[in-house]
Amino acid sequence: MGPRAHVLCPIDFSTPSRAALRYACALAEHFGARLTIVTINDPLLTEVAGLRMGSSWMVEDTERELRRFVAETFEQTSSFQAEIGYEVAEGKPAPQILRIARERACDLLVMGTHGMTGVRKMFFGSTTERVLRETSVPVLLTPPTDTGPLTLDHVKRALRRVLVPVDMVPETRRQLQVAQAVAEGLEAQLLLLHVIEPVHFPLPAYISLPSVDAERRVRAEQLLEALVSMLSPTVRPEALIAYGNPAEEIAKTARDRKAGLIVVGLHSSPLAGPRMGSVTYRVLCLASTLVLALPPAAAQPADKATAAKSDEILRR
Repeated sequence: MGPRAHVLCPIDFSTPSRAALRYACALAEHFGARLTIVTINDPLLTEVAGLRMGSSWMVEDTERELRRFVAETFEQTSSFQAEIGYEVAEGKPAPQILRIARERACDLLVMGTHGMTGVRKMFFGSTTERVLRETSVPVLLTPPTDTGPLTLDHVKRALRRVLVPVDMVPETRRQLQVAQAVAEGLEAQLLLLHVIEPVHFPLPAYISLPSVDAERRVRAEQLLEALVSMLSPTVRPEALIAYGNPAEEIAKTARDRKAGLIVVGLHSSPLAGPRMGSVTYRVLCLASTLVLALPPAAAQPADKATAAKSDEILRR
């Protein structure tokens, strides 16, 4: 996030959104950002309330409830000093969240993965899913079991390690740039993980290609070596290789290595448009930690020599 960044935190008055609010406020204060807290009113409820109580009653009452929700969230601590603004919108939650993020030029969205909007949602909130499919800014997702930090020190202790799954695609450098900035800002270690997914050959083909697995391992090691060389030593980068299902190995590594944050990429397709990759979706469902999801974006690395080296490996 750049100078005087802007954080947006949608609230639906659920317990998961309370945790998201705590993280949003902590990060806004730590990075000197503005924080806008928004909630979305249902149009039908607004219309009924307007007929009975007046056209402005619903917005005013919702903002009062929103301020009360924020005050209750931070009643156990007075350490957060972020600049907070409030907004009440009307309409479908996901489109309104995306609109506000775009119009306010927000740098980060913070929201829970299991929030509720209207009817209680099961598994993965539909609002969160649509936001992830169409967002143009990074989204920090808080797990349902996380109650959120009470102080900035709690955030640093929780985010002792940042895990970045890396693959042989150009978008990997973008993930690393963002992850390194977060790790430096929070004094965390940066872990790079490449998962080698099993390739199933017919038996005769596998017998005739005995060195395939070894060659994939060598390429993975070369990729990680090139990427690590691009990183600052202050984040104490460590490269890891795992075998198996990518989403399961990412979640397992985050758990085993006590990573407090996973940085993953969202993907786009010229034909299908914005979408969330199946690995990213499963990571969000399996992981019990914070996940920072990054939309596609062009990013130029500072070191052209190491970038060229990694590009050569990525093209193989």
